[in-house]
Amino acid sequence: MSEIEPPEARPADMAARGGTGKLRKTVVLVGMMGAGKTAVGRALAARLRVPFRDCDAEIESAANMTIAEIFARDGEAFFRRKESQVLERLLDGAPGILSTGGGVFMAESNRRAIAEKGVGVWLNAPADVLWTRVRHRAHRPLLSTANPRETLEQILAARTPDYAKAEVHVLSDRSSTVEDTVDRVIAALDARDDVFGA
Repeated sequence: MSEIEPPEARPADMAARGGTGKLRKTVVLVGMMGAGKTAVGRALAARLRVPFRDCDAEIESAANMTIAEIFARDGEAFFRRKESQVLERLLDGAPGILSTGGGVFMAESNRRAIAEKGVGVWLNAPADVLWTRVRHRAHRPLLSTANPRETLEQILAARTPDYAKAEVHVLSDRSSTVEDTVDRVIAALDARDDVFGA
């Protein structure tokens, strides 16, 4: 399932959410593969009692194929077009938490859509943490190279300037649990005046 519909939030839940009110816009988690977008996204959605959606899962469901299969059959350019279409559709839905693929934030049109309809949160994880998390996973088409660790570091270096354009930056490091990172995200969002409301 790409979406989890939680029970309706109750006023008593606000204390567990750090005092925040109702989510007014979709929180879009961006960053590299292995940054924790899905794990943190699910936990964040549960904490805030809002829907969780996964852009990659939505694409796979619509295509009835895995991301790796789409890359192999249709190429990356085709995948990126579909990715942008799905992103737009999900941003038009009810406010919730949206996990995105690592390349979503590279397109200026996607960054603009996220800024207009949601708030981008960069889960910033260093290369060694990313490698620890993705090295045993075989479904990463961009890492299907002779030296995947080096490829990962090259992709991170190339993408970091664009990730840094996200409105909110949250560290995702080796010593932090998923719940620690959720706490950081909520604190960062709570510091803004456009994310939560009565």
